[in-house]
Amino acid sequence: MTNAKFVNDAEIIEFVLSNTRIFNTEQFTDTSALRVEEIGDGNINFVYRITNDQQSVIVKQALPYVRIIGEGWPLSLDRIRIEAQCLKEEGAWAADYVPAVYYFDLARSAFIMQDIGDHENLRHALIARRSLPELGRHLGEFLAETLFHTSDFYLDTYQKKAAVADYINPDLCKITEELFFLDPFCDHERNSVNPPLREAAEALWQDEALKIEAAKLKYHFMNDAQALLHADLHSGSVFVKAEGTQVIDPEFAFYGPMSFDIGSIIGNLLLNFAGQPGLEGAAEEKQDYREYLLNTIDTLWATFCSRFKTLVSEQCKDPVFASAGFVDAFIANTWRESMGYAGTELIRRTIGLAHVADLDCIEDIDVRAVSEKFALDLGSALIKQRQVIKSPQVLKALIQAI
Repeated sequence: MTNAKFVNDAEIIEFVLSNTRIFNTEQFTDTSALRVEEIGDGNINFVYRITNDQQSVIVKQALPYVRIIGEGWPLSLDRIRIEAQCLKEEGAWAADYVPAVYYFDLARSAFIMQDIGDHENLRHALIARRSLPELGRHLGEFLAETLFHTSDFYLDTYQKKAAVADYINPDLCKITEELFFLDPFCDHERNSVNPPLREAAEALWQDEALKIEAAKLKYHFMNDAQALLHADLHSGSVFVKAEGTQVIDPEFAFYGPMSFDIGSIIGNLLLNFAGQPGLEGAAEEKQDYREYLLNTIDTLWATFCSRFKTLVSEQCKDPVFASAGFVDAFIANTWRESMGYAGTELIRRTIGLAHVADLDCIEDIDVRAVSEKFALDLGSALIKQRQVIKSPQVLKALIQAI
């Protein structure tokens, strides 16, 4: 076996049958009806669903280059090991919110995981204004459990330092470092700017105070190994249904600042907030959904704080870090830095390489530019004013002032 791409459907089916019992149990004995469907719409890896209409699994495979570019953009295969390992680690602490990994094959750079096809991509759900009353609580619990249990609050010195080394992920970190903190703050060839937004983008590129603060965030991202991050926690990596939430695709995982994961998902909720005025629907309906989005951020943060503090009080192994005063100060700083990372997400998704449908599906480019300008203004404010945005209530006031 090698890390070459699966050559046909039969090879993928054999990979699943040889390494799991999903389809050859007493309930599912007929494997001749198995079908393979390529479902990956991402840029980097290949993703397949294997099903017989009664049961299904997902196979994800990495090749030593970016899927949509080819061999001209090489990429370390270790990313698939990191992804499978991170899913298992997150599943150990937040099993309700992470699909199970059934098997990982290092030689094939592939793993088999639970199919969550009964869930909907969160980005699509937000654009459609789905009612997801549990979303904020679920995300807050996922973040608290995964970040606490991989941090110095829970791990001893030897465990933590070994874990940091095990998740060194330079290829994927470099992508983040460039797409978050370099490209959007200059006239980079990878950027994609809506023509009516060009003047606003150029003004942002000349904002030296903003670029200094973005540099601080980049340095923090690169050097503060607080916990195991998902590190690509946007709304396309979250799948939902009314009563359930699942987080996938942690191939960017590494040890970094907790605020990056928190800020990234909050930034995606705010991107949808920015896009709502230009999306289809009645004005009142859009405004109600914007309120829902802000309330979801409220709930996410309140849940994270409550659960994280409970975990510290019950499971923290270092008495120095268990001090209530230290925990309060740590959480307060994490929120402020999260605002900065939310700001970088807003800006890079608006004028950088990788846009989002929350904005791009607004067909009229002038109408879209209004939402995009709001996203840029809010992103800049979050980055530059993060030290004084001390709570979700202050965030709401800031949004209302833009």
